[in-house]
Amino acid sequence: MSTKVVAVVGSYQKGGTTDNAVEAVLQGAREMGAKTHTIYLTDHHIQFCTNCRECSQTPGTARGKCPLKDDMDSILSEIEAADAVVLGSPVNYGNVTAIFRQFMERLTVFSYWPWGRGLATLRNAKRTRKTVLVASSSMPEFLIPWLTNAPTALRTAAKQLGAHSVGSVFVGQSGSQPRCQLSDGDRERARLIGMKLI
Repeated sequence: MSTKVVAVVGSYQKGGTTDNAVEAVLQGAREMGAKTHTIYLTDHHIQFCTNCRECSQTPGTARGKCPLKDDMDSILSEIEAADAVVLGSPVNYGNVTAIFRQFMERLTVFSYWPWGRGLATLRNAKRTRKTVLVASSSMPEFLIPWLTNAPTALRTAAKQLGAHSVGSVFVGQSGSQPRCQLSDGDRERARLIGMKLI
């Protein structure tokens, strides 16, 4: 049975730096025999979390049920059926994009947080799924972990999804020109990291 890898892309531009970096990661996974699928958040209807916490009241390891009717249930079902997940977002104003944040806030369904309890806990602390984290920025790549909160946001989302990181791809200076493309070096690095998902 083939390994399934699902990518979640929080970029507003298909074919841009983040999308190409995620695709290079998936290429590496496919070379190792994986089946892959990319979820573009811009293609889906995702409502804002209303902080009603209805999803976090029922105990158990299965994700809670959100009362909002949109595409999140099908997105999360696909991720839960996968062996690995790639999470990618450009850096906007020092963090992941608004649409990725919108997706991330809806991951509350993986937490148990009944009324009266001060802190939420993960429904399932086991992190059996692998992940690669992808971020791009106009700043040099080595500054992304130091000057932005995007890596922290991506790691938080991965943790909620029960995934542990096997690598990250940070692509810098992506705002130097319109539709900036990956360098050969960045593409190869992403491809090799993608192989670790299998």
